[in-house]
Amino acid sequence: MAVSDLVLAMTGASGAPYGVRLLEVLLRAGRTVHLVLSPAALQVIEQELDRKIDGAHFRLADLLPNPPDQGTVIYHDHRNFMAGIASGTFLTGGMVICPCSSGTAAAIAHGLSQNLIHRAADVHLKERRKLILVPRETPMSVVQLRNLTTCAEVGAVVLPASPGFYTKPHTLADAIDFIVGRVCDQLGVEHQLFQRWSE
Repeated sequence: MAVSDLVLAMTGASGAPYGVRLLEVLLRAGRTVHLVLSPAALQVIEQELDRKIDGAHFRLADLLPNPPDQGTVIYHDHRNFMAGIASGTFLTGGMVICPCSSGTAAAIAHGLSQNLIHRAADVHLKERRKLILVPRETPMSVVQLRNLTTCAEVGAVVLPASPGFYTKPHTLADAIDFIVGRVCDQLGVEHQLFQRWSE
């Protein structure tokens, strides 16, 4: 087990293309990715990407039609509290929830480990490891803002899916890559997904 292992969870917020692209980039970087998909994430992936994923019999090719040869995906059922990532003794280089639903942020803010995603996030916070939440919701209620504030106060990085336009994106893929690149920056994963300011 290498400390460069990363955890990627996708939940039921709109924004599945961000999570799927992030998975692809992390694999191309040669990382081992522990992947967890919530039931609502499976529904959103089908709605937004026309890809049907069987959570009980996960196949990477169903999520990434042309998976890269690099890296490794280890899939965990969202109900499996026996997975390594549910324990602080399992070392990782960080965790990303992309996209992060408002319900997931609320569960993390209040320590409600109702599934493996919540528990793994709780572990990353208590172990003082990098936890990145990528909400894609607009507008946000005061309740949602307070939950995200609580997450930030206890150590999470709140990275909204708000693309920058100074890179002059020409396609939707360019806008997605901006957010994926910013997540990679937080994880210390090298990339060339966008041109940096002043370059």
